[in-house]
Amino acid sequence: MTDPVSRTILLLDIERYSDRDDVEQAYLRRMLYDITDRALESAGIDERLRLRADRGDSVMELIDANASVTALLRALLTEVPDQLRAVNRMASSSAQIRLRGVVATGYVAVDEHDGWVGSDLNHACRLLDAGLLRAALRERPDDFALCVSESVHAGIVRHDHPGIPAQGFHAVTVDSKNGPLRAWLHGPVPHGAHGPGESGGAPAPDCSGESPAPGADTSTPRAERTAATDPTTAAASGAAATAATNAAAIPDPHEPSRTEQPGEPGEPGPSAQPAPQPAQPAAPPANVVFNFGGGSPGFGGSLVAGDQHGVSGGQVTGDVHLGRSGGEPA
Repeated sequence: MTDPVSRTILLLDIERYSDRDDVEQAYLRRMLYDITDRALESAGIDERLRLRADRGDSVMELIDANASVTALLRALLTEVPDQLRAVNRMASSSAQIRLRGVVATGYVAVDEHDGWVGSDLNHACRLLDAGLLRAALRERPDDFALCVSESVHAGIVRHDHPGIPAQGFHAVTVDSKNGPLRAWLHGPVPHGAHGPGESGGAPAPDCSGESPAPGADTSTPRAERTAATDPTTAAASGAAATAATNAAAIPDPHEPSRTEQPGEPGEPGPSAQPAPQPAQPAAPPANVVFNFGGGSPGFGGSLVAGDQHGVSGGQVTGDVHLGRSGGEPA
C-alpha cells in the first residue's frame, strides 16, 4: 500500500438508479461519465491529475492536491447544472438524470488491489449517502445537490470567490455510524433537518442526571408539584398547616399581654390589628396530683384558683391552697 497522500475527493451519485431497468441504467452511466469529464475539463483538471473508481450508480474521483479546488467548485455549481438541464430536456421521463455530489479533502492511500483507504474518504462517502442530502435533492426543482466538507468550506467556500457564493451554503449535521458529521449544503436545507441555531433536540439533563418529561411544568418547585399530586403528602401537608395556624392563634399564658398602640414605630395601626381570638382553656398545672379516696379530695403540690394578686409580681386567677390532705389548711 502506498503512503497516504493529500487529495481532493469528488463523489457523484445518480438518484433512483436502482429503479430503472438495465437499458436505462446503461444510458444513465454514460451520461454520468460524460457530465463528470466535462466538469473536470472545465476546471482544468485532466486525466493526469486524477484517479477514477467506478461504483455502478456513482463515480469517485481522487484529484491531485495541486489542482484548483476553487475551479472545481465553480464548475460543479455552473457547468454541471447546465449539462443536466440540457440532457434532461431531450430525455424521456424514465431517462431523467439527477445527481448528488460531495467535495472533500483528506489523505488517501492506494493498496495493491487498487483499493482506496482513508478515513477522510469514508466520511465523504457517508456524506454522499446521508438522508439529508437525498432529501435536499428530492425537494428542489433543479437536478443537482452539492455538499462540501468542513475543510473545503473553511479553505474555499467561506471566502466568497467569484462563482462560489458563500451565502448559498448552509451548515448541516448528518448522522453516521461513527457519529454526527458536520458539512455545508449548497441551497436550501430540506424540511425537518436540523441546521445551526435550530431547536428540536432533547434538552440536556441537569447535573442530577434527571431531565423533565416532555410537557412537564417546570415553573413550580418539585416539592409543591409532589404535594399536589400525592394524596398522602397533600393530606399531611394540610394537617401540618392547620396545626401551625391553631398554634399561632393560641396566646402563651405565661407571656404578659400587651396592648399595641397605633402610631408606634414598626407597629400596625387599628386597621391592621388582627381579629380577637377566642379564649382557650388553660391546661391544668403539671405539678398538681389529685387523690380521691372518699370524702374530701386530697392533693399534693400547689393548686391555684380564684383571683389573687401579688404572686411573683403577676396576677393569678383562683384560690391558693397549700397542703397534703383533703381540706386541711396548710
